[in-house]
Amino acid sequence: MTTRHLYIARHGAADAFGQLTGVGRRQAGLLGERLADVPVDAVWHSPLPRAVASAHEIARHLPNVPVTEAAELVDHVPYVPSAAETPPAWAGFFDGYDDAEVASGHRLAEALVARFAKVPDPATKETRPDTHEVLVTHAFQIAWLMRHALDAPPSRWLGLNSANTALTVIEYRNGLPPAIVMFNDMSHLPPDLRWTGFPERTRP
Repeated sequence: MTTRHLYIARHGAADAFGQLTGVGRRQAGLLGERLADVPVDAVWHSPLPRAVASAHEIARHLPNVPVTEAAELVDHVPYVPSAAETPPAWAGFFDGYDDAEVASGHRLAEALVARFAKVPDPATKETRPDTHEVLVTHAFQIAWLMRHALDAPPSRWLGLNSANTALTVIEYRNGLPPAIVMFNDMSHLPPDLRWTGFPERTRP
């Protein structure tokens, strides 16, 4: 059975201008070391600089693996919930989104799923039965792919957050629902590099 393995990660820690920091480079390098023994076919990344830099830092540990931009991985709001679907803690977050922005985000979200959340066409494959791809993207996009894998309501992407370079793995197989192997795993990071991208508070 052909299986598509997606290794999905949020970019490394970035500064206020969206550029990868020294901490972010260390995080991405450690994720690259973790993935070094995986038979990775491709590294895909968002067009934004913090994701581009993270992808290339990861790829230093994956010799000869192509690194390519995928527009579908760009940071965007995939679904704007109705007032009835919005948890109180998110009240006001979506204020100011006009119809054009909502429609654009929804199109990107659909394109993300259509491109990556499926088994590849066997007619386009070479000899290996499985594919292994790394996606370097953003928290909202990881949340959307998780929501899709769980077949949850569209608004359920809210609250599914990911730390910088935390690893999420989803597998896609014909005739079976997606398999979530792990979500937001930070075991490749030492304690001082974990939980960045989340609000400051005590963490386990």
